[in-house]
Amino acid sequence: MVAREAVGTASRTPVLGLCSSRLWAIAGVCVVALAIAEPASSLELFGIKIFEPKDDEAEDIIGEPQRYSVDFVVSPVAEGDDVEAALKGASTLWQDREKPASGAAGLLAKARGDYRRVLAALYALGRYGGSISILVDGREAADLPPDTELPDPAAVRVAIDPGPLFHFGQTSIVNRAPPPVDPDDEVEAPERKGFSPGQVALSGVILQAENLSVEAWRQQGHAKAKAIERRVEAAHDVNLIDATLELDPGRRAAYGPVTVEGTERMDPAFVAYMTDLPLGHEYDPDDIKRANTRLAKLDVFRAQRIEEAEAIGEDGLLPISVIVQERLPRRFGVGASYSSLDGAGFEAFWLHRNLFGRAERLRFDAKVAGIGNDAGEGGGFDPADFTYRLAATFTKPGVYTPDTDFIASLIGDREVLDPYTRAAVTAQAGFNHMFSEHLSARLFAYGEHARFDDDFGERDFDTVGFLGGLILDRRDNAADATEGYYIEVLAEPFFEFNYGNAALRATAEGRVYYGFGEDDRIVAAARLKLGSVVGSPVDETAPDKLFFAGGGGSVRGYAYRSIGIPSPDGDVSGGRSLIEGSAELRARVTDSIGVVAFADAGYVDADSFPEFSEDLKVGVGAGLRYITGLGPIRLDLAMPLDPGPDDPDVAFYVGIGQAF
Repeated sequence: MVAREAVGTASRTPVLGLCSSRLWAIAGVCVVALAIAEPASSLELFGIKIFEPKDDEAEDIIGEPQRYSVDFVVSPVAEGDDVEAALKGASTLWQDREKPASGAAGLLAKARGDYRRVLAALYALGRYGGSISILVDGREAADLPPDTELPDPAAVRVAIDPGPLFHFGQTSIVNRAPPPVDPDDEVEAPERKGFSPGQVALSGVILQAENLSVEAWRQQGHAKAKAIERRVEAAHDVNLIDATLELDPGRRAAYGPVTVEGTERMDPAFVAYMTDLPLGHEYDPDDIKRANTRLAKLDVFRAQRIEEAEAIGEDGLLPISVIVQERLPRRFGVGASYSSLDGAGFEAFWLHRNLFGRAERLRFDAKVAGIGNDAGEGGGFDPADFTYRLAATFTKPGVYTPDTDFIASLIGDREVLDPYTRAAVTAQAGFNHMFSEHLSARLFAYGEHARFDDDFGERDFDTVGFLGGLILDRRDNAADATEGYYIEVLAEPFFEFNYGNAALRATAEGRVYYGFGEDDRIVAAARLKLGSVVGSPVDETAPDKLFFAGGGGSVRGYAYRSIGIPSPDGDVSGGRSLIEGSAELRARVTDSIGVVAFADAGYVDADSFPEFSEDLKVGVGAGLRYITGLGPIRLDLAMPLDPGPDDPDVAFYVGIGQAF
């Protein structure tokens, strides 16, 4: 019969050694006998900490600097297994080899700590039959008292035999959750993560299988589900691990009353309402996650957390507590941008984020742009040629449902572009609604008076209409996506009174991202946008309702909205259809520096459905990215492949976030 040993307890033998497979042993797989001569060390196996040191027994013991050198030796393993790098990464002796320890006692504490760290790394690699020896001045570190005198520098030798690779022999989960009725409650099966016979027995796989098994119960309303036993046994004769997980699902729970703590200006009843955790509704951890996201979106709280009660009540209800800390209600900010074609721009805003105690927001924006561009008659430095914008926006969250916001705004702006100059006042009001974490919609009504000066002369347009849209966002990171996709569809039916035209403007845009290589350090990204205006002729349609291409968010290398329908005098007007696309290959060279190669293309046609009688405009280029916590800082250099007489040879753009 094959002898098996339980994993999880430490032995007081001098070094980590191989054990006889003829005996049962309680010794960290017996695989392993960990040296713990001093109680200052601890062992963590499968998430269980044994002989945990007290605070006053920490490794960083203050003393005279103790220099040391490290000889790190790992016995050879199968080719292709990067065991040595993983073990060096776990060893603080190796990681800190360039700086002295805090005295001899600090060096010995660091060495004793490396036993458990390296042991955990071996387990994480599926190696349960290895041995560890850490010699300091030729003696086993576990046998040396803290007051040992050491030479300066001390010679340290770490010798590790990783031992054989173990595989799962038998795996079982006792009291496993049944298949869910609701597809949204489905949790990935542990077997798909490697918890099955024949797979490499990584310790992390066992812990992950336990977490997934508990989560499967929680997704079905068992809020206090837990693992009550984890049995891991090693058979060294055959290099197999048998793992059994036993679960206690506990009672099914429903939401109890929601209480709120820490509010100052905020109405606590509104905070509870915004969690959308109705009394008596079945518990679901996804609801808790959405509640946290919803509260964070209010932008009122500096800190927040949602706590579940320790126990489910006799009535089956689980009380919920929301603890918050409010931000200061007022905020202001400034920003700047620059491109060699569009010029410089500056903007500022002032925000009150909690007007009446229910996270109502009032925001004022001011912007001036186009400083130094070539659109105006003054060469870009005449204030009469700048673009201006003033806006006031009021937002009231939690209207009708916790996921619905009411937004009203009044905007006055003036744009000076190559194709036209626009001055307008726009009022709009409507709703944003979040159907789920990934799907949102908006519907707004608006009225606008605008005056345009373009090739058709000076004209006024008085327009009313609706703007509706759907967004499906499955990107992993909106500012710097490495996988997923994004789809946006907009429809804008409107009526223009001066010409008496009823029309529809519609656009659809899709973006896709695919990361490959280690940690998705290389990303391929693509974007496609289509647009059409039907119901009004070009000369009776407001120029800003027509389509142009070009600029930093469109076709780089060409000026903003400079791609359109050419006229005989060399000017450009907008078209009634648009096809636009981009492709990028992004590579992260270091953790903070990335490089990008890209190609953009844009096509504008005079007809609602393109006849492809115009030229396709293409720009190519490369860029640098500096990765920050807020997203990458972007610097792009682009060259137009089909430049017009006024287009530059090269254009550059600076901004925050990826181009798309």
